[in-house]
Amino acid sequence: MKWQGREGSNNIEDRRGEGVPGGGFGGGPFARGGGMRIPIGRRGGAGGLIGIAILLVICLVLGINPLVLLDNGSMEGPYTGGYTQTLPPPAQTADQQQLVNFVSVVVKDTENFWTGWFDKQGRSYTPPKVVLFSDATQSGCGVAEAASGPFYCPDDRKVYLDLTFYNQLRRQFGAPGDFAQAYVVAHEVGHHVQNLLGILPKVEAARQNMSPDQANAVSVRLELQADCYAGAWANYEGKEKFLDNGDTQEAINAANQIGDDTLQQAAGMPAQPRTYTHGSSAQRMKWFQVGLNSGDPAACDTFSKPV
Repeated sequence: MKWQGREGSNNIEDRRGEGVPGGGFGGGPFARGGGMRIPIGRRGGAGGLIGIAILLVICLVLGINPLVLLDNGSMEGPYTGGYTQTLPPPAQTADQQQLVNFVSVVVKDTENFWTGWFDKQGRSYTPPKVVLFSDATQSGCGVAEAASGPFYCPDDRKVYLDLTFYNQLRRQFGAPGDFAQAYVVAHEVGHHVQNLLGILPKVEAARQNMSPDQANAVSVRLELQADCYAGAWANYEGKEKFLDNGDTQEAINAANQIGDDTLQQAAGMPAQPRTYTHGSSAQRMKWFQVGLNSGDPAACDTFSKPV
């Protein structure tokens, strides 16, 4: 992909090295709530009074205002965002900075493509923030963890990406290449487009009244549409002369390698279509190519057509 020296996006939020308050569960496209919290209680009694007395002594010794910690006797409450201290920026290597710059250019290209398409529909496009993090960070859908992989959170309209996932994509999944990495970003931005178009909220609402098998089947259609949207964006990249030979094949290979059946078989399990959440390798490749060949997101109707 020809990306060096091109304009990057301003919608990159770099949280690498910040960490996250407390522990937590991984996020996901339909996750709810924040991370796990230690239930520091509000119970009274002698033990509680002794504890408060000790706390007051510690505060006096350290010069801390005890009201900040006691807050009328309560130390509970939801995480409301923000960090209590300014942390230094993460240590950079030339390779890491190059990867950040690459993601920024890819995000900018998605902004250009989707802004143009929305304009043609008589609508305005508001791009998502793309959050780069390491290990874990707080999201509107809970605690985002590297183990959960890249995901889009509809509650805060942000894409979350730990850049180490690209190492896993290349080494574990056998999907090397910069356009394989770009495909991952374009797929998650596709979920944001679904959110803006009202598709994602309708699917989320429908899933609440479905059996697990039905909910999985709808998830597959949602994910395949995001693959198709990524393909439509790849078509735009080709028209803009940003692609190198073999780029689209890198993305198609990535779609193949992260299909549900391929992942299940790699884990020593038989393919189980009823448990798919993203689609088989054949389905993911097919719908990426539908978008790639048409260049038109309107062709990505995975809900009324056979998948």
